Amino acid sequence: MDRNQFMRAAIALAEKNVAEGTGGPFGAVIVRNGEIIGEGTNRVTSANDPTAHAEVVAIRNACEKLGTYNLAGCEVYTSCEPCPMCLSAIYWARLDRIFYGNTKADAAEIDFDDAFLYTEIPKPISERTIPTKQILHDESIKAFRAWAVSEDKIPY
Repeated sequence: MDRNQFMRAAIALAEKNVAEGTGGPFGAVIVRNGEIIGEGTNRVTSANDPTAHAEVVAIRNACEKLGTYNLAGCEVYTSCEPCPMCLSAIYWARLDRIFYGNTKADAAEIDFDDAFLYTEIPKPISERTIPTKQILHDESIKAFRAWAVSEDKIPY
């Protein structure tokens, strides 16, 4: 398959998801060495999971199939430019490339507007919409200190 075929696979997943009423109009596939190894559709409403975006579902699927959390050597084809959460997940998964169909502006036109998140992220914590306060730092830091000296940790 070529890149256009992989994108068409992501688009087909998005269209099927709309037709079946199982979530928003988003689909994604993860590809390694010319083979689809993971796929996902938006399952936010059907799974009652706000993190079940197509890219995240595809990443979870690919990681489970490969038995790893590291998808270096893989590409993601997604029917829409990734939102901030999905973009972060793509980076955490170490994917090599992102190919997308629709833009975030296209998504905003149908009421999937991520602009708020893009403006919220760079704000100082004290200025964000959701009140956020640090508590119990002295207790929380103990786990970090244990991790720092652990000989059993697997860095990621």
